[in-house]
Amino acid sequence: MHRQGLARIQSRRRLYFTLGTSVLLGLLLSPLGKPGALLAVTRAVMLGLLAMLVFGLFERWPARLPAWVARWGLQIVGVALAIPLGVFAISLLSTDAGAPPFWHRHRVEGFGYLTFLGLLVAPWLAMAALLRQINGEALRQALAFELERSEFERQALGARLRLVQAQVEPHFLFNTLANVRELVETGSPRAPVVLGSLITYLRAAVPRLHEPAPTMGQELELVRAYLEVMQMRMPDRMQFMLHVDAEALALSCPPMTLLTLVENAVRHGIDPSEEGGRIDVRVDVREGRCRAEVVDSGVGLEHAGGGLGTGLSNLQERLRAAFGGDAQLQLLAIEPHGVRAELVFPALRSAR
Repeated sequence: MHRQGLARIQSRRRLYFTLGTSVLLGLLLSPLGKPGALLAVTRAVMLGLLAMLVFGLFERWPARLPAWVARWGLQIVGVALAIPLGVFAISLLSTDAGAPPFWHRHRVEGFGYLTFLGLLVAPWLAMAALLRQINGEALRQALAFELERSEFERQALGARLRLVQAQVEPHFLFNTLANVRELVETGSPRAPVVLGSLITYLRAAVPRLHEPAPTMGQELELVRAYLEVMQMRMPDRMQFMLHVDAEALALSCPPMTLLTLVENAVRHGIDPSEEGGRIDVRVDVREGRCRAEVVDSGVGLEHAGGGLGTGLSNLQERLRAAFGGDAQLQLLAIEPHGVRAELVFPALRSAR
């Protein structure tokens, strides 16, 4: 349908151009106001339309040409041959019955002049139309190629994101299940409560891991559920608080972005500390950027190894896949001990 629309637009442009050029040519043959001006314009328009029809005919016919015949050459030759034949036919059709015979000197001169002028103008106009057509086709092919390349990049990006998510899910689930196993092995009476909370959490969380663009509000629901589970496991050693800007709730957020930062704070900050600690999660929006911050008062970067673990490394991959280079993640040590994880990315509202 799109190609047909372009063909109609091209045909209309070609028609308007032919009519305009033909009228101008007719006025040059016999300026307006002189005897025969209307006849000259009429003949020029008929000749121009004939050349346009021949040009369009050989543009599509025959469907197959020998390898040594170029279609553009066939079109130009066809237009050149159509000019004298067209002038002859138009002269016969537009001449009064009482006019001198065709071989009369005046009519022969008129035939020769119109034929010469037609041969001088029509093939060059045909070549100009071909060049414009070739440039237009090249532009359309370039645009089609760019669209196709963008689609391939989008598909590759989606495949890469799914691969990274597949790496994240076992990492998160195994860490959480290991915590439950530890409670069971120690005979803690809190094990059934934590296990029940974990089952409830996973029922809500696992389907969302595959959603292409959940909202920050949904991500915060998972964060709260995860922290509640962890608080049940170590009630005397962990406290948490969420501080969220209401404007941030509807923003698009790659799956498990904030959850990964929180899990990292629990796993490498609070859990190894004998005293435990506190986790503060803050999310706000400033000047078109979403800023998420997870602060823990755990053992700090030195005791945690100082580098990025598997979860944070995969998080960087997901951020790169979702935002390119327009997202920043950094870890900062805080005094006397603890870590601040800061994440800044474009504040884009979710399309859902």
